[in-house]
Amino acid sequence: MKRILTACALAAAMFAGSALADDYPNKPIRVFTTSSAGGISDIFMRVLGDAMRPQINNQPLIIENRPGAAGGIAARACQDATPDGYTICIINVDVVAYNQFLFKNISYDPEKLTSIVNLFHLIQVLVINSDLKAKTVDELVAVSKQKAGTLSYLTASVPLAAYMESLKRDKGADWVRVPFKGGGEATNAILGGSTPIGLIGLGNVISQINAGKMTALALVNNIRTPQLPDVPTLADLGYKGAPSQTWYGLFAPAGTPKPIIDKINAEVKRVFADKDFVEKYVISRGQVPAINTPEEFAKEIKENREAAKQVVKESGLEPQ
Repeated sequence: MKRILTACALAAAMFAGSALADDYPNKPIRVFTTSSAGGISDIFMRVLGDAMRPQINNQPLIIENRPGAAGGIAARACQDATPDGYTICIINVDVVAYNQFLFKNISYDPEKLTSIVNLFHLIQVLVINSDLKAKTVDELVAVSKQKAGTLSYLTASVPLAAYMESLKRDKGADWVRVPFKGGGEATNAILGGSTPIGLIGLGNVISQINAGKMTALALVNNIRTPQLPDVPTLADLGYKGAPSQTWYGLFAPAGTPKPIIDKINAEVKRVFADKDFVEKYVISRGQVPAINTPEEFAKEIKENREAAKQVVKESGLEPQ
């Protein structure tokens, strides 16, 4: 009898969840972003919302920008929201994989965010001011030795800084990291020569590369892009360390019904099946689609955490 009751309860729950998903959404969906207005995640969610709207009962995605605390403000707001499918968030790999190793205390629990779908990888590229005349990473190392004590680099990512520091240690390069304040300011610093080396999102610098003002030396997260077909990845160059992964994905508060998670995943996949959408809003902006299932995304995050632990340890950085 107990088994029969349990089976009936499970069947009822499955039916209720399915019915809930059929009716979902019946009101606007709130989306927290880690960026301010005009940032990568803000812009992307607006175009994704427009593309999804006809298929989700004409309900809009209402974007709420929650920048700050290395993504922690948006993550905490998402974690604490009612898990009914009407609050989701777009956050990057740092928030769910790196922050726990970089900070002594964070205001949220990465385990209390349910993965929905990985959206895209942000292509990161090692570029230099073309006046340095280097065409490869080894040539850049040689130039740094010739210009000892004068070269600096910038990057927003701890994993990428760890890579540059490993080159410095292993090949005797001579450069120093300087603060990164934003994509536009970083691009100007590379162009102006005050900081001639950068590990930066491709979307920030592709036009300068095409114009010959910057030289691309390597794709630093080991993902190929048709925009730079002749530029090698770090793996191509023999780098054996954990690659930097820079992606943005969708999450929901823990406890959000699985049928709703699956429905959002399916609608995002439908949008990404449109080649014109992907070309216009993903590839042309220096990104690579990363669409997967909730289960695949959860597995990827677990692997990223292991890599993050290794990268931070190798960087020598102490939690702040």
